[in-house]
Amino acid sequence: MKEHLTFKDTPLAEITLRKYEKPKNLKGRNLIKKLCLSIGLLQPGDSRDIIVDIVYVMVRSKKELSIEELKQSVVTLRKKNNLPLAGIADSNIRRQMRRLRELFLVEKIANTYRITEKAKLIDIFEEKIEKFYLASITNRLREYFSAVK
Repeated sequence: MKEHLTFKDTPLAEITLRKYEKPKNLKGRNLIKKLCLSIGLLQPGDSRDIIVDIVYVMVRSKKELSIEELKQSVVTLRKKNNLPLAGIADSNIRRQMRRLRELFLVEKIANTYRITEKAKLIDIFEEKIEKFYLASITNRLREYFSAVK
């Protein structure tokens, strides 16, 4: 019997990027929401937008946050904005934090989380995402384009 090799099409890295209008009139939660849409953390039209509040809380926090502290801050923010409390289970918040860690926006220290190196988001984008993550993806794309003859 002949063995069939199965290749998994599992990406080593991936990022979704979208271009929207300039953020000149956006602020607060709406600005964070557009950022999340722009980097693929949120899908257009998605009503499950807990990631927006998680990023908002993380950006505004002056200290490292445990999952419980993060959850409480997110609940407070969602209540303030009259938003449903869907998606606030600890497991979902941990999953969202893993996504933020994979994009280098958040880091875990012991059992707490913070914005990576307490840096500004633009610095994280330029250093970790643009120069490292995107560069590695585009370099690999060049290899695929070159391989096709």
